[in-house]
Amino acid sequence: MYKVIEEDENHHYLVEEPDFPLSTNGNYTYADYYKWKIEERLELIKGWIYKMSAPTAKHQFVSMQLSVAFANFLRNKPCRVFAAPFDVRLSKNKSTKDEEVETVVQPDIVVICDLEKIDSRGCIGSPDLVVEILSPSNNKVEIKKKFDLYEENQIKEYWIVHPEEKTIIVYSLQNNKYIGSRLYGEDDLIVTEVLKGIEVKAEDLFDY
Repeated sequence: MYKVIEEDENHHYLVEEPDFPLSTNGNYTYADYYKWKIEERLELIKGWIYKMSAPTAKHQFVSMQLSVAFANFLRNKPCRVFAAPFDVRLSKNKSTKDEEVETVVQPDIVVICDLEKIDSRGCIGSPDLVVEILSPSNNKVEIKKKFDLYEENQIKEYWIVHPEEKTIIVYSLQNNKYIGSRLYGEDDLIVTEVLKGIEVKAEDLFDY
């Protein structure tokens, strides 16, 4: 277990920097996560804790370009876009109770069209669209876990953006399974079912 160093007036804990993963049996929940004040960014996936690496300048440029494109398109529309850090809380039984939410992730960008899922702490339940922007530190295990997690939670669309290779692939949910688009390159206009009508030029995302 982690060692508590101090507790503030909001019952948030400052904990001693631990070795990761914190747990050997994957039993942490959002109730634990919400108390921690570890300086590093963390995600909780099915009770297991994972460190998040600091984003690169190129990563942040792509995130800003795409976030602005989404925000401009969604102006006066019944959907909202949020950029990380922004907690998305998921549970296998759809519970909203902190002690039963075993997954908390921070996708780089999320689009939410059911505004009742938004609260003061982020999103409770599945967004409509998530974007993950890869960094050199991302590993195949992490990417696979996120893919399976988003598919399992029936998130309608999942974008994977690769800044180094200047490519994007869009996974759309069909019959409860993700079907991948062709690989979009710099010269392509990205097509999305969730945000029908938006025009995102891939080259604009990578003009760093």
